[in-house]
Amino acid sequence: MSTLPPMPSVGAQHIVRSYDEALKRLQDALARMAGLAELQLATALTALERRDSATAARVIADDPLVDECEAFINDHTVRLLALRAPLADDLRMVIATLKAAGDIERIADHAANTAKRTLVLNQMPAVAPVRSLVRMGKLAGELLGESLSAFLGHDAERALTARSRDQEVDSLYSSLFREIVTYMMEDPRTITACTHLMFLAKNFERIGDHATNIAEMTYFLATGRSLKDSRPKLDSLS
Repeated sequence: MSTLPPMPSVGAQHIVRSYDEALKRLQDALARMAGLAELQLATALTALERRDSATAARVIADDPLVDECEAFINDHTVRLLALRAPLADDLRMVIATLKAAGDIERIADHAANTAKRTLVLNQMPAVAPVRSLVRMGKLAGELLGESLSAFLGHDAERALTARSRDQEVDSLYSSLFREIVTYMMEDPRTITACTHLMFLAKNFERIGDHATNIAEMTYFLATGRSLKDSRPKLDSLS
């Protein structure tokens, strides 16, 4: 007597294929959203560094593209959960994607805010701490890129490496904060511009935190386990 399972019907094959396609659309949407957010941050940093108002305006105008991706992921996730009831690995993927989308949307918001403050800063004389600020932004961008690559590749080891780099962003944030305060004390005429720099530095510190959230979700996605240890923090200002 044969012990082989019965062959699925044509209808069952269609259902499985449709389910797989739905999961792929969700992952593709997150990959597109991630790429847009990375581009937004990189472009905002270019605008800040070059005092380029036209480029800053483009970042602001493109922010709704990221919001559209998040809206699609939210709607698609609800449909998947309601109609497909995913289990185990698939359920982890769907939930992690939903959470990652929220972090990516906030990162894009911080990039847009950077562009808005750049437009304001461009109306004032240039201040020296901008160079350190751009360096911090680029470091946060590197952390973001590593976290997103780990998530899209379900790479737990790379996620742990990215998570550890948040300490670098924190350390640079603390150093930059002190530099800006010193600069204001030496020349009170720069207080307004430097206040904007402080807000921008906090933007980049938060981008590092959101990227680290994505790294931690990647570890859960790949292993099914949450990280138990507390996230190391080096800045004393948060």
